[in-house]
Amino acid sequence: MDDRYSRQLLFKPVGLKGQQNMADASVAIIGCGALGSAIAETLTRAGVGEIHLVDRDYVEWSNLQRQQLFTEEDAKEMVPKVVAAEKRLKAIRSDLRLSVYLEHLDAGLMEKLAGRCSLIMDATDNFETRLLINDASAKFAVPWIYGACVGSTGAVFPFIPGESSCFRCLLPVLPTVNQTCDTAGIIPPAVQVTAAIQCTEALKWLSGNRSAMRKRVHHFDLWENIQHDIGVSRIRNPECATCGNAPAYPSLNGAGQGAYAVLCGREAVQVLPGPDRIISLADAETIGRRMGGKVKRTPYFVELQVFGKRAVLFADGRLLIHGIRNVPEGRNFYHQLFG
Repeated sequence: MDDRYSRQLLFKPVGLKGQQNMADASVAIIGCGALGSAIAETLTRAGVGEIHLVDRDYVEWSNLQRQQLFTEEDAKEMVPKVVAAEKRLKAIRSDLRLSVYLEHLDAGLMEKLAGRCSLIMDATDNFETRLLINDASAKFAVPWIYGACVGSTGAVFPFIPGESSCFRCLLPVLPTVNQTCDTAGIIPPAVQVTAAIQCTEALKWLSGNRSAMRKRVHHFDLWENIQHDIGVSRIRNPECATCGNAPAYPSLNGAGQGAYAVLCGREAVQVLPGPDRIISLADAETIGRRMGGKVKRTPYFVELQVFGKRAVLFADGRLLIHGIRNVPEGRNFYHQLFG
């Protein structure tokens, strides 16, 4: 090891053996937005040998407030996030083994990454992708580190197959609608603290200090100066379709996932949520009013006019998004609203 890691080598829990472990490790980072860019830079600087970075989006002006790998030039040119990240990360450390994937994360890619990586880092912004990560983690016995932040708050938890409850086990106690940066905003320190805690858990795992990892979900609010840890070990469900006695990994085989389709002859995309994710009319009305959009509610549906589009959510959770003609745009709109 050269002088690059000298200060990290002096930290006894890491030392030479832990640093070598990290150099031999391979980490998948799912998402290259605020959390993903912070995580990617931290793990690159820490000496993780191989990183796989997945994101389907490009850099926009609103990203620059909190996404640390990107510049104004990237936003002007609408450079794909993974392309801009690759340039910056290789400038930071030329010997980094980096693979980037400018695509939507599907089951095939998720299984490929889980089969070759030591750890999966969650830097996503939506419920469905986390279920996909969760199933791949359990199937391939690879841990993943959950992270989420919005406003001034954040939450982190390392999911370790066979040792902790899985994400699907927690569904009965998780909200089906999460606030997003598009609906509630975010301050950069919330991103940095969340990513820092995630990366600390990653270094523990990768360096061989697994007993030091968190056993509780950590939640904080920087603005209100509060933090607390929530035990989830008793929530583990023996009937869980991911980590129970007869795992089926429904997200990997398409069962339980939402369906997106362009409606023939109409400029609209239809979203059919999976059975684990039904958005209520009350949820949609609350979000629409919070955003200052036009909202109309009837006993059968809620009509929203937000982000320059018109969307209609029906009582069964089905969503029609008018004014678009492709599935990726429909998926992005859905996740902007509901997380």
